[in-house]
Amino acid sequence: MSMIKIDMNSPEFQARMEKTIKFTDKVCESRGWVYNPQVEVNEGVQMGLARNKMMYNKLFCPCFMVEEVDGKPQSVDNRICPCKPAIEKEIPEVGSCHCGIFCTPEFAEAKRVELGMEEAVHTHSRGLTKEEAELLVAQAEIDGDELESLLEARTLGMVEFKLVDVREHMEWQMGHIKGADKLIPTSSFYPSLEESGLDKEENIILYCHVGSRSAHVAMIMRQMGYNKIGNFTHGIVSFGGEVEQ
Repeated sequence: MSMIKIDMNSPEFQARMEKTIKFTDKVCESRGWVYNPQVEVNEGVQMGLARNKMMYNKLFCPCFMVEEVDGKPQSVDNRICPCKPAIEKEIPEVGSCHCGIFCTPEFAEAKRVELGMEEAVHTHSRGLTKEEAELLVAQAEIDGDELESLLEARTLGMVEFKLVDVREHMEWQMGHIKGADKLIPTSSFYPSLEESGLDKEENIILYCHVGSRSAHVAMIMRQMGYNKIGNFTHGIVSFGGEVEQ
């Protein structure tokens, strides 16, 4: 399955996006859920759902890979929104679905408080030593300040890694982290990974919109033998550095 490019400005996509928003509105209303207080999270998931509906004629969860099985597209764990794992396990136990768009009112309120605290206390850290950079790039989870510091350290020749975007082509066009080396869309993951030429022994940091797709891809890549995979935990929506189109 090769990379599929959809024009997000086309009338077809805009019409599908409008229908998708109405769909997610109804899901919230019918199940007593609320949207994530981070608007960017909801918009990203809605765009992914709209894209998958156009590509596959099904509302496959945009945070999981879609593979061809017997010539037909199929999502991992048959995740069709609102997916069974979210309904039966994720939202009752965690308070939010894997993609983060649907939440319990209690989870959403706690998230608002957390976001306020993060804004107040999380300070930006720069100026890594070479040793610090090498230790940091080896972490499994990396936050926005850490990624900014690593990108700066890389420009100074202190550390080597590849920054890989696992969102879709249209999301890349809307804006990607300056310094991103590769686009490997989750929807065409295996052929795109093969074409990328990534080495299994090099440092690789993955990112997506909010961290859910990249976490899933990181797990798959580790199973494939990629030994130095890091995940940008909260995705591009939490990145304070430079983004380019």
